[in-house]
Parts: sequence; structure tokens; C-alpha cells
Amino acid sequence: MSRPHDDGPFFHGTKADLQVGDLLRAGFRSNYRPEVVMNHIYFTALRDGAGLAAELAAGDGTPRVYAVEPTGPFEDDPNVTDKKFPGNPTRSYRSRDPLRVLGEVTDWTRLTSEALQTWRDRLAELRADERGEIIN
Repeated sequence: MSRPHDDGPFFHGTKADLQVGDLLRAGFRSNYRPEVVMNHIYFTALRDGAGLAAELAAGDGTPRVYAVEPTGPFEDDPNVTDKKFPGNPTRSYRSRDPLRVLGEVTDWTRLTSEALQTWRDRLAELRADERGEIIN
């Protein structure tokens, strides 16, 4: 796994209530295709990108964004980079190694209910379209 040239800071969005020092690991169901158990843990260098992930995460909890640090090598997330978009405009990454929680971030931009519904509709379309397959 090659390490992209990005020094962060890095963020992870979720509905889980986490503490400083907690480790986020792969092996959970995808928020975007629940039938898929993920081989990687995903994160981004864009605070609001993590906020979007938090808003779309499964579950009923409060959307949260955490500052995280990778504990091992990481790579560009192929679900939103060269396989689907040129480069890495979303500064999205994945790792097989855990992410360590550094703290919660509260100054991220929340989506309007309309924007959130638009994203949910897009995800529903991707689930119905085989081209929306997750590269795991």
C-alpha cells in the first residue's frame, strides 16, 4: 500500500460516540452498501467531507466528526479517486490499520435537510446500479 502525499489533519465521520484514544477498525458494514463488510477504515483530510460521511452513516446516533491519525500505511480511496474521478479531489483515504481518535471536531458544516435527502437519493440510485459497486 503506497502512502499518498497528504499530511492531514485527517477526519472520520460517524454516529458513534467515541473517546480520545479509541481505535477505529475495518470489519464493519458499509454505510453505503450494508451487505458489504469493509476491509478498510476510511477517512478524509476534509472536515466537511467527514461531516457528510457522519450525516450518511447508519444508525440513529448524532452525526459526529473526529480528528484521527492513521496508525499504519494508507492509500487513496479508489471509490472516489482514479477509478471513478481523476486524482483525489476529496482527499479521501483508506487503511487496513486502525485510526486513532484524537478528539471530536465540532466546527463542521451540517447539511440542510434538503441536501441530505439529495445525498440519500443519490446513494439509493447507486445501490440500484451495479456501477455503484464498492471497491473493497
